[in-house]
Amino acid sequence: MATSSVSKGCFVFKPNFKKRKISVPIEDYFNKGKDESEDSKLRFETYHLIWQQMKSETQRLQEELNKNLFDSLIEFLQKSHSGFQKNSKDWGSQIKLREIPTAALVLGVNVTDHDLTFRSLTEALQSHVTPYVVSLQSKDCPDVKHFLQKLVSQLMDCCVDVESKEEESAQKKTHCSMDSLSSWYTNVTQKTDPKMPRKKRTSSQWQSPPVVLILKDMESFTTKVLQDFIIISSQHLHEFPLILIFGIATSPIIIHRLLPHAVSSLLCIELFQSLSCKEHLTTVLDKLLLTTQFPFKLSEKVLQILTNIFLYHDFSIQNFIKGLQLSLLEHFYSQPLSVLCCSLPEAKRRIHSLSDNQCENIRRLPSFRRYVEKQASEKQVALLTDERFLKEEAQSLLENLYVYHTNYFLVLRCLHQFTSSLPKYPLGRQIRELYCTCLEKNIWDSEEYASALQLLRMLAKDELMTILEKCFKVFKSSSEKQLGSTAKKIEELLAQFQSLDEAKEEEDTSGSHSKGLQKTDLYHLQKSLLEMKELRRTSKKQTKFEVLREKVVNFIDSLVREYLLPPETQPLHEAVYFSAAHTLREHLNAAPRVALHTALNNPYYYLKNEALKSEEGCIPNVAPDICIAYKLHLECSRLINLVDWSEFIRGTPTTAWLPSSAMSAPGIRTSEPRAAEKRNVRT
Repeated sequence: MATSSVSKGCFVFKPNFKKRKISVPIEDYFNKGKDESEDSKLRFETYHLIWQQMKSETQRLQEELNKNLFDSLIEFLQKSHSGFQKNSKDWGSQIKLREIPTAALVLGVNVTDHDLTFRSLTEALQSHVTPYVVSLQSKDCPDVKHFLQKLVSQLMDCCVDVESKEEESAQKKTHCSMDSLSSWYTNVTQKTDPKMPRKKRTSSQWQSPPVVLILKDMESFTTKVLQDFIIISSQHLHEFPLILIFGIATSPIIIHRLLPHAVSSLLCIELFQSLSCKEHLTTVLDKLLLTTQFPFKLSEKVLQILTNIFLYHDFSIQNFIKGLQLSLLEHFYSQPLSVLCCSLPEAKRRIHSLSDNQCENIRRLPSFRRYVEKQASEKQVALLTDERFLKEEAQSLLENLYVYHTNYFLVLRCLHQFTSSLPKYPLGRQIRELYCTCLEKNIWDSEEYASALQLLRMLAKDELMTILEKCFKVFKSSSEKQLGSTAKKIEELLAQFQSLDEAKEEEDTSGSHSKGLQKTDLYHLQKSLLEMKELRRTSKKQTKFEVLREKVVNFIDSLVREYLLPPETQPLHEAVYFSAAHTLREHLNAAPRVALHTALNNPYYYLKNEALKSEEGCIPNVAPDICIAYKLHLECSRLINLVDWSEFIRGTPTTAWLPSSAMSAPGIRTSEPRAAEKRNVRT
């Protein structure tokens, strides 16, 4: 570009408009990524269907968890504004101390999830309380001037009247102050119809709706900015009804640390606590993984990686769900038999259309090979040679896998009811901890399980009956025949416990009658007590309750040993379980230094160019320039000098020497005479 300037200077030119690159759809990457795989389109469609179901279930769960919190917040805001709504003239008299209604919303340290919560809260407030809801962040409000500018700009965008948009756009450009805000609020609220019945009036048609200001990250705001704004707002509260919502990530004590008593006394604060992150995670796992609604499952190592990232990094439910989505995508991308990871009727239908290669993939599965080894010799030959017989057997195995999951989760919940209230929680307090233990190994072989059984043998009758009633409700919801009989067995045990109470009452009444008829002195009483004590010491006979309690513990132990087998024991579990923990760790918890070393030391790992393949320790001629420099640096990092380096690169062959297969390799340009010198400069 040329300029008309005579003197030297620096000129800024806007770049030309570049056409936006069209991103490759995910289905194309999914289909072209594995050339040898079959049914890639069907696998992608299955992945998309399962993920949409999981996503909708997650959103529904999020709404349910936030419902109680939002309802209490809305009730508080409506009560706080009821006085001003009834009679605006009495607003100042009702809050003589000029207190601003303030909701301290403690959301926890999972800051990445706060945006979604505040977005849902804004929608709920706009539909039930007021159309004037403003959300501010500390990075946009370094001082009071910018604070008011952001407040005015967002507040005027919430205006309901379309005709006044031109006037408000002009007001945005004027000086922003609380006086201008108050006059704007008065003009806007006077335009609403005061004669409209209150029952028919929506939040956007209120005569005097409040203005709700949400400070998303209250801890990050400057102390002086908060103090000045609160003091100014309290002076205009009678004409500008403001309600504050503080988003707090740590503790409510931060309010008193940031604000002195003279300022905090201007606030009428009420505390609201959201559901803890760990409880939220347990609920998500319960709805997405500990159920037969979704066929996709995670192995123990993969689940441990996701939970460790959650517990030790960010406490973010959204990041956990993204990790779950990545696991689902990687499973359908890398596992050819993931085409069977669907509902049971659909999986049976797809087995009929399996090709010969897919049947061979089934035979190569480690779980299926172990299953074949346990069969008779004739059946082994049929499974390895007859495609039709293999498909019929695969249908039966998938059905058994579905029944296994149904029984597994029911018994897991029953065991959790027994162990979640034990002292020191030997098997974990949350059901996810118990689930990880059961996925890893035979839980009955662990010391924690043995100690849990010992503690169960010490439970009181009331505690035992309460737990049995909860387990009865769990098994009663099952439609399986075997576990239906389990519910009847638990019901019989409860009836036996109740009969113990009746028998004890009869013994007490009969004992009282006999004691009333006989007269005993102190000597005979002591003698009888000593005899009873000696008899208990010698015989050690258990009471009826102890016998029944032992029966309950043995019954639960038999259920655990029968149904809580690890998934690796089930044939064809690879079709629904994702176990590539190393791949998931590389994506979610990657080490940048390791990734850079791999890319520079072995460029074929990422570029997938056949010309870049080389033996370990060799430097290929077609490698990118930076890879050659990095390998030379690894060989002799302390002995490198520019002269030797230049001589080496001068001696590297140009493209004229290279075969045609290496012409497209990165780092190779053209066969110019001075290509080596140019390559030296680039390096």
